[in-house]
Amino acid sequence: MKVWDRKLLTVSCSFVIFALHVTVSTGTIIATVGTDVTLTCNYDAKYHGKLSVCWGRGDIPNRGCASEVIRSDGTSVISRLSERYLLLGDIDAGDVSLTIRQLQESDSGTYGCRVDIPGWFNDLKYQIILSVNPVRPNPLRIETKEVKERTVTVGWNPVFNGGRPITMYRIDLKNKQASWDTAVRTEMSNPDLTQVTLVDLRPAKTYSLRMFAMNSMGISESSNVLTVTTKEAAPEGPPLDMKLEAINSHRIKVTWKPPRPDLRNGILRSYSISYREFDPAGRHFGQWHHISVKAMQEIESLLLDKLKPSTMYGVLVQAKTHAGIGPASTAPLCSTLDNAHESTTASSASYPPAATVWIEDQSPETATATVWEQSTASNTSVAPDPPLFKLKEVKDNTVSLSWIPGYDGDSPITGYYLEYKAVNATWDYTKTVVDFGPNQTEATIIEINPSTYNIRMFAKNNRATSKPSNVLTITTGEPGHQWDISTAATDTQAVSAEEGHGGHLAAILVPVLLVMVIVAIATVWQIKRIKQSKGTLSMWLTSGAIRYRGAESLQEL
Repeated sequence: MKVWDRKLLTVSCSFVIFALHVTVSTGTIIATVGTDVTLTCNYDAKYHGKLSVCWGRGDIPNRGCASEVIRSDGTSVISRLSERYLLLGDIDAGDVSLTIRQLQESDSGTYGCRVDIPGWFNDLKYQIILSVNPVRPNPLRIETKEVKERTVTVGWNPVFNGGRPITMYRIDLKNKQASWDTAVRTEMSNPDLTQVTLVDLRPAKTYSLRMFAMNSMGISESSNVLTVTTKEAAPEGPPLDMKLEAINSHRIKVTWKPPRPDLRNGILRSYSISYREFDPAGRHFGQWHHISVKAMQEIESLLLDKLKPSTMYGVLVQAKTHAGIGPASTAPLCSTLDNAHESTTASSASYPPAATVWIEDQSPETATATVWEQSTASNTSVAPDPPLFKLKEVKDNTVSLSWIPGYDGDSPITGYYLEYKAVNATWDYTKTVVDFGPNQTEATIIEINPSTYNIRMFAKNNRATSKPSNVLTITTGEPGHQWDISTAATDTQAVSAEEGHGGHLAAILVPVLLVMVIVAIATVWQIKRIKQSKGTLSMWLTSGAIRYRGAESLQEL
């Protein structure tokens, strides 16, 4: 009888251990950061009825759930650790699968589901290993903020980073008709950027651009592609091959060709032809006369009529777009024919260049000579102080800038604008102007044609514009080049610099002079003492040391 009891106990224990083992189910799920995942757990609610269920993190203990994240009483959820943990299945039917929203890399680990079935060792246990892997960032959605003649500003909203911090953005820019293999690629290492301005573009040109975000897992898919056309600008080049030909005593024929295509900066709408009389010595007199003709063909011509006989005339031809008028093309002075010798060849004389003369667009009846000059009219309004302009970083052809606003003046500052030119040009030939809002204090610009440039900034309010800020001289685009910057000081800063230099010089000279005075005093005192002793002393200089001839010894000084 005792032997039978022992066998029964052994069989019962084996059954219990076997029953405990078969109630645990395991599996592995691999998911990515930012997605949702569902971990399956079900029981037969029709057979068992509604049962209490819990989910926890870690191995399933003997009772309950370790690090519990959610619990149900069989009818509804009664507690949860986070809103990201959900039971979206039919709880009444026994579907207690756990859904985790917006996965994070830290969600990786072991999850356990426990269904409390009445009785000993009856609980159902499901154990699942979840592996959450980071991925590349989501693609950016970019939009155009501002388009001007030579600049384009684009912006974007932050995107999901894939579970790893975004470390860099890349922007590709190309001519619309070209392939992306020819694009200018610029990487920006500031992950906090949400806007960038591309400068030094060509007017009236169509570009395509796209962007990418990067993290340690790789580069995102391309953003949407923006196609932008910069605004027209005034032509940069003069009309070509301009010629004057005297037809008779009252007419001169003017012929020319359009400016170079790459210098037109838009669609040529018309030409401005201006002419005036000159004396035989080449000195002009009288008023400018103006005629405007529509731009129509590759070789243009115009007949100047009702001119004076035997009179020299100078002519300027300028091309115009909707944005403005370009530089003038000139030709040697041309004289109308004499009444008695209209068939003779028209005389010519050297005509001084008139590149600085720009003719106002006036009707022929009211045309007068106009030289554009900077207004000297006084302004009684108080302008804002110029901002303090600083460079944060230059990397390749990306320039990061910041500025500190100054005094507002008569009214609040309404904005800032940046002027940008080639280092060897004057400010009269400003290449680019970029506007910024009143609340901006930093910006990132991309120089499409790397070189050395001067940049300065102005503040403006409703009444006036500030004086220019300090000037930054920046070199972009050099391989491995981080930044090369010099700041042009104001007059006050220059004086301070000179004073500082003088202070350094004084710091060197004063101690030297003090040592020399001390040596001189010691020498005089020693000489007097020797004279009192012997009455005579002869001294001379040999090899830079003072030596003596007398009865008492002296050390070299």
